Amino acid sequence: MAKACTHQNQIVEGIEARTPNGCEECLASGDRWVHLRKCMACGHIGCCDSSKNKHATKHFHASGHAIVESFEPGEDWRWCFADQVVV
Repeated sequence: MAKACTHQNQIVEGIEARTPNGCEECLASGDRWVHLRKCMACGHIGCCDSSKNKHATKHFHASGHAIVESFEPGEDWRWCFADQVVV
C-alpha cells in the first residue's frame, strides 16, 4: 500500500512567498541556490537539497513545517519532508 502524507492539515492555500526573489537565507548572506521551495505553512522560500545550503530542509527541521511546493516556474508539485512522499 502506498504511503500517504499525514501533514496536509499544515497547508495554507494561497500562502504568499515571504521572499519572492529567492531563498530567504541565501539572499541575506549573498549566497546562491539551485532550485527554490515554498513552505506551505508560512511562505518561507528556501533552497533545495541540490543547493549547498539546503535551506528548505533546514527550515523543516527547525519549524516542523513538513510540506513544500516547488517555487520554480512551470513546476507544480508538493513534497512532505516528514512522510517522504509527494503530496
